[in-house]
Amino acid sequence: MESVDVEQLPVSAGTESKGKTPFYFTFWFQVLVAVALAICLGYFSPARAIAMKPLGDGFIRLITMIITPIIFCTVVSGIAGMQDLRKVGRVGGKALLYFEVVSTIALLIGLVVGNVVHPGGDFRVDPASLDAKAVSSYVGQTKAMGVTDFLMHIIPTTVVDAFAKGDILQVLLVALLFGFALSSLGKRATPLLALLDTVTQAVFAVVNILVRLAPIGAFGAMAFTVGKYGIASLGPLLKLIATFYLTSIFFVVVVLGGIALVAGFNIFRFLIYIKEEIILVLSVVSSEAAMPTLMEKLEAVGCSKALVGLVVPTGYIFNTDGTALYMTLAALFVAQATGTHLTLMQQLTIFAVAILTSKGASGVQGASFIALVATLSVVPTIPVAGMALILGIDRFMAMFRAVVNMIGSGVATLVIARWENEVDAATLGSRM
Repeated sequence: MESVDVEQLPVSAGTESKGKTPFYFTFWFQVLVAVALAICLGYFSPARAIAMKPLGDGFIRLITMIITPIIFCTVVSGIAGMQDLRKVGRVGGKALLYFEVVSTIALLIGLVVGNVVHPGGDFRVDPASLDAKAVSSYVGQTKAMGVTDFLMHIIPTTVVDAFAKGDILQVLLVALLFGFALSSLGKRATPLLALLDTVTQAVFAVVNILVRLAPIGAFGAMAFTVGKYGIASLGPLLKLIATFYLTSIFFVVVVLGGIALVAGFNIFRFLIYIKEEIILVLSVVSSEAAMPTLMEKLEAVGCSKALVGLVVPTGYIFNTDGTALYMTLAALFVAQATGTHLTLMQQLTIFAVAILTSKGASGVQGASFIALVATLSVVPTIPVAGMALILGIDRFMAMFRAVVNMIGSGVATLVIARWENEVDAATLGSRM
């Protein structure tokens, strides 16, 4: 079989051949057109738009199908490729420290904005009038989210079971163990590493085939969203959506922009560089959909394959900046909308619990909402039925959640690559 030339594909890292490819053949333009058509269909023919849902779901499932092999191959080859286990520990330690600090800042920003703006202050909704059944299915999924249960859940029953379930945390654990094992074998692992590298190339070739379907997937996902919920349905909750969107933009531009500035690169140039991934994530409401091409682009600007393979998959689990912003802001919104007064201690309790529950909620649709229900359960005075207020608009919130999560992982990788002196500021500036 002929090998797939990644550089000929429009969505791969640095693939758009400047001055040769007409703009209407570019990936970002095709997805934008698909989204525009989907919005028109959703507005003028909601029933037909809702019927387009399988197109979006099918595309996400195709990408999700290949995510676990990507994580396993890249993490294993990343750790084994570093050879020096001390470097693996150093990079992993820096990554986890960075993730925790930045996501905690995101939680604090959400808490501050919620107290200053009071997005739910105009509602005064009677919890008894809300449909608690709509939230009951999510409540049932939060029972096993204690710290001990969370840690035990990371350990799969068998190695095969981790891949069969598609559980990213479990696959990551298996990949870490295999990576350390291969690294300890030294030269004896060379043949296996060569095979793994070939498999990795094949997996990414599959990804480049699948992402050609992105405009179709984006059309189906956006058509369903507009057709199902309608643009008019945003009205009553527009303040919360606008507050979250503006807060997300502030976080990316100011917080991540400031971090990028210190690290020696420009956040706006980086956003332009990954514009295809941003459009894709906004359209299909899944940050996982952009993971493979994001990794390719990060390698293209000079980050080592080993570092990208270790940091990006880990970041998708532990660096959930968008989810963190959402959780504290949405928690205060529900309390304000139902007239529930929260003391400073109760707000700090929500903040502390959210530090744990926000982890691992990236990329999976509905996971952030489940994590929010689990977080609010620590404050019994907040009626769970109040979650029904934001259930209908959760998909609109998820669009920016997923994008911020994805951007945050990309920035984190570049920052850690700069810390490791893998790439200098001049190189980043010239390649983005």
